[in-house]
Amino acid sequence: MSTQSSILSMLHGRASLRPDDVAFTFTEYDHDPAGVAHSLTWAQLSRRTMNVAREIRLHGEVGDRAVILAPQGLEYILAFLGAMQAGLIAVPLPLPHRGSSHDRVSAVVADTHPAVVLTTSAVAQDVGDYVDQSVMETAPKIVAIDALNLDADGEPSVETAEFPSTAYLQYSSGSTRLPAGVMISHRNLQANFEQLMRGLFSDANAQSATERTIVSWLPFYHDMGLVLGVCAPILGGYRAVLTSPVAFLEKPSRWVRALAESRGAFSAAPNFAFDLAARKTKDADLAGLDLGGVQGIINGAERVEPATLERFADRFAHFNFRDHMLRPSYGLAEATVYVTSGVWNESAEVAAFDVDELSAGRVRRCAPEELRSGRAAGTSSALVRYQLPQSPVLRIVDVETHRECGQDVVGEIWVHGDNVATGYWNRSPEEQQCFGATLVDPSPGTAAGPWLKTGDLGFVSGGELFIVGRIKDLLIIRGRNHYPEDIEATVQQITGGRVAAISVPVNSTEKLVTVIEVKKRGESTVEAGQWLTAVKSDVTSAISNAHGLNVGDLVLVPPGSIPTTTSGKIRRAACAEQYRQDEFIRLDA
Repeated sequence: MSTQSSILSMLHGRASLRPDDVAFTFTEYDHDPAGVAHSLTWAQLSRRTMNVAREIRLHGEVGDRAVILAPQGLEYILAFLGAMQAGLIAVPLPLPHRGSSHDRVSAVVADTHPAVVLTTSAVAQDVGDYVDQSVMETAPKIVAIDALNLDADGEPSVETAEFPSTAYLQYSSGSTRLPAGVMISHRNLQANFEQLMRGLFSDANAQSATERTIVSWLPFYHDMGLVLGVCAPILGGYRAVLTSPVAFLEKPSRWVRALAESRGAFSAAPNFAFDLAARKTKDADLAGLDLGGVQGIINGAERVEPATLERFADRFAHFNFRDHMLRPSYGLAEATVYVTSGVWNESAEVAAFDVDELSAGRVRRCAPEELRSGRAAGTSSALVRYQLPQSPVLRIVDVETHRECGQDVVGEIWVHGDNVATGYWNRSPEEQQCFGATLVDPSPGTAAGPWLKTGDLGFVSGGELFIVGRIKDLLIIRGRNHYPEDIEATVQQITGGRVAAISVPVNSTEKLVTVIEVKKRGESTVEAGQWLTAVKSDVTSAISNAHGLNVGDLVLVPPGSIPTTTSGKIRRAACAEQYRQDEFIRLDA
């Protein structure tokens, strides 16, 4: 147990010092395309958090779990803060779409045995149905946040003498397995916020909190959406301007407008969102606006593509957007969220590496003249640079020997620091093996442990960090290693849409399958057929030239067909399973 919760003490401190300043503004577009904004001041946020906590305390004890199943909105934030204020462990989850499978929700409810489920009156009925499907002896109490008397005054405040050591459970999006709940402590959260601020703003002039605005549409149940959209504004005293992922997807220009209209805007999004915003935002959407005040935008949660950063910076350059505002970042839920970041610089030389050497675990940088002459075309992979962070500490480690790798050697990324969680909720020691790892013969000044094994491959070259891909996604075809991200990037240059590269066993060998989302073109069936044939031919020859691989099968599917995690990462294992079961609707059938 801990007596400390910095996020709650910060919240109530800000309410007494700046009661009437706006803390959170959430804009919803469900009924009005122009948007309807709802705001809470620091005093309102503090009072409502206390009132939610008072209700929760009637249904649970300190250390019990409070599952949050609600639409994106201010009630979600109150549910999260109220659960922690009551001394319960918050469990933020996505609300399943009507008609979709509730497996993930049921699995988490069964895993956490919540005392209470927090929701809103609009969806309480559906939420009751999801929860009923979970096997529990005693049904949790379902509380609709918006049905409470949130502004009641005069009640004694809810002071929790002790907080559980776990503040909340961050469930992984389950790209490869059943979701596991990372146990994030109040200490992890505070430490990671400080690391994030140091990593991203160490070079910026110190600014007062009132001069920075957090702009976010990321889902609150996702680690980046929760830390950036809900926790960082409270820990840093910043105003937050928020909306929902659906509002962004319907009209990506809403995000770009909010960046221009908010003072000192700071934001984050996965790689695909930058492509979407650059493609779908018209100049008219930004008429009279200026992006010159943007402080930074994190690009993280999936592999960051240099070509995407370049497109985004170029697209908005005449609205005063500058390349250094783009901050490619790397992190994972097991480290709260953030590990390190870089600064994008369009004029810097491209860092491209020989693909064959990388596949063999070695690093050979392509010389600038090779890239200029085109000799490296197709055999090189352009990677984004990241800072080698001081806090948390990061090392590249040999997977077999657990010894540190030297410069220019590919190994697994290990992380050590106060932001690293203690483990997964309710999981066996065998399932926790990525936590608490020990280095063999650590170099002077490097701790022996505990280390987090991230499952990501990377290397250090010229004092900078480069990230190659996930160990478990590595494709081994005819005895050679290939990184799926490289193949996907090659295909994306031709098709522009989402791509999944997977390997599938056939007659005791592996074949490469690429699943490619495309929008069908052509007026007639004949034209559409010709267009699809041309795409297949272009992709096949590009993969052959760039990677020396024959494509076993090329599957063209409609947009939205490739399974992804909540943060937009491609679920390659699920993709391979769908392919094996012949479940893709093929446009080329």
